[in-house]
Amino acid sequence: MNHSDVIVVGAGPAGCMLAGELARAGRSVIVLDKHAAPSPLSRAFGVHARTLEVLDSRGLAEDLLSTGAHAPGLTLWNGLGLDLGVLPSEFPFLLVTPQSNVDARLEQYARESGADIRRGVTVTGLSQNADAVVVRGHAADGVEQQWTASYAAGADGVHSLVREAIGLDFPGKELLRSIMLADVRLTDPPNGLINIGAGKDCFAFVAPFGDGWFRVIAWDRSEDADEHAPVDRSRLREVLRRAVGTDYGWTDVRWSSRFSCDERQVRRYRMGRVFLAGDAAHVHSPAGGQGMNTGIQDAMNLGWKLAAVLGGADEQILDTYHDERHPVGEKVLRSSGATIRMLLLRSVIAQTVRNLVSARVLRSKHAARAIAGMFSGVGISYPHARGEHALVGTRAVGIPLDRSTVTEQLREHGFVLIGEKDCAREDIAHRTDNGPAVLVRPDGYIAWAGRSESGQWQQVLERWTGQPCNNVNECSRIRMDGPPASYA
Repeated sequence: MNHSDVIVVGAGPAGCMLAGELARAGRSVIVLDKHAAPSPLSRAFGVHARTLEVLDSRGLAEDLLSTGAHAPGLTLWNGLGLDLGVLPSEFPFLLVTPQSNVDARLEQYARESGADIRRGVTVTGLSQNADAVVVRGHAADGVEQQWTASYAAGADGVHSLVREAIGLDFPGKELLRSIMLADVRLTDPPNGLINIGAGKDCFAFVAPFGDGWFRVIAWDRSEDADEHAPVDRSRLREVLRRAVGTDYGWTDVRWSSRFSCDERQVRRYRMGRVFLAGDAAHVHSPAGGQGMNTGIQDAMNLGWKLAAVLGGADEQILDTYHDERHPVGEKVLRSSGATIRMLLLRSVIAQTVRNLVSARVLRSKHAARAIAGMFSGVGISYPHARGEHALVGTRAVGIPLDRSTVTEQLREHGFVLIGEKDCAREDIAHRTDNGPAVLVRPDGYIAWAGRSESGQWQQVLERWTGQPCNNVNECSRIRMDGPPASYA
C-alpha cells in the first residue's frame, strides 16, 4: 500500500502536474501533502502562453480558459506597453485566473490519471540508498508511517523539507519584505491589460480576473510588517494611488495577504534518486508572474523522463532534467529581478534613463517579441548537442500539419513522429510547410529533426526510451501505458 514508483511531496501545481504525467504513463505515484484540502486562497494569478500550450497538450486548457480574463498585454512604467499579441502561439495573452482554479484542474488531472493523492500527511523525513527512497511522516491522527519508492520529488515549496533532507542549500537573498496583495472590486477599472505603476518608493500591479474583481499587488519601502500580519486595506489602497495615480474606484475586498520575496535557486535539481521542482528549487520576484508557470513546466520536463527510466531507459536521461531546467530557472530569476529593480529606481535621472531606454527597446519589433517570449515562456528552448539539427530543443507546437495538430497528437501519444511534406508514409501526420521531419518529445519539444527515411529518429527514440524499435509505426508513436484519462 505504501510502495510506488515515485513519491511526490507537495500537491500544488508542480506536484500534481508531475503526478499526472507519471500516472498517465502507467507509473504508480503517491502524492503526500500536509494540507487536508486544497487552499481556497490564491497568490499566483497568471497562466502564461507556454503553460497554456503545455496544459492544452493534455486537454486541460479549454475549461481553464473560461475561468478568467485574457490580458493581451502589459502596461509598464511611463505608459509603455508590452504586446503579447506578437507571440507565435495559439494563446497570445496572459490568462488571469486565481491559482485555486489551476490547482483544482491539475489535481483532477492527477487523480483521474491514476495518482494516489493523500492529504493531511506531514512528511518528517526522507532518506535514500542505491535502490530506493524512504519517506517518513504521519497523518492527522499522528500515526507514524513510511513510504518507499524508486524515486521521489520535492514539490513542497520554498520551505521544502525534501530539499533540507537531501542536504541542498538554497543560496540567494531576500529581495522584498511584506508585499501586500488583495482581490479587489473596482468600479472604474483600467483596460484589459496588466497595469504596472511605480511611485516614489513604491510600486503596484493590477490584473483583471474578468468578473469585476482585480488582483492588486503593492509594495511600499516603509512597510515592514511581518509576513503573517493582516493587511491594512486602507494602507494598500493608498499605496495603489501613489503608484498608479488612482484607486480605480476601489470598493470591496474579498481577500488579502502578505508575502516576502526572495531570490534563491538550488545548485542542483537532482540529488541521487531525489528531484526538486517549482518553489522548492527556485524562487524569485513576482514581476512577470512566472513562478507557478515555471514550476508546472519543470514538472512537465521531469515527468516523462522519470517514466522512461522506470520503463527501462538509461538513468543518465534524468540528468537532463537539471541540464535543461536549471538554466531556465536562472533566467527567470534574473529577468524578474531586473524588472522589479527597474520599478524600484529612486533617482529621477535613473528613472528618466529607464523610460528612454525601455521606450527605444520596445519600439523594436524583434526586441519586443523576444521580451514577450521570455516572460511568456514561448521563447524557452533547450540546448542541443553538436551535430544535431538546430531545431532540436525548440517547441514543436506551431508546426502546421495535414491532419489534426501537434497538440492533439500529444494528447494521445508519448513521442510523435511528424513527416516532411513529401514523406511517403501514410501512417503519420505530415508537415504542410517545407520543414524537416521531426520527432516530438512528450513535453512538446523536438528531440530530432531530419529526413524521415534516414531512420535516425529510431536511434534517438531508443536512446530516450530504452525501447528497441522493431516496428517502425509502433516506435514512432509510443502510447501511454496508463489508464486512459478523460483528458486524452
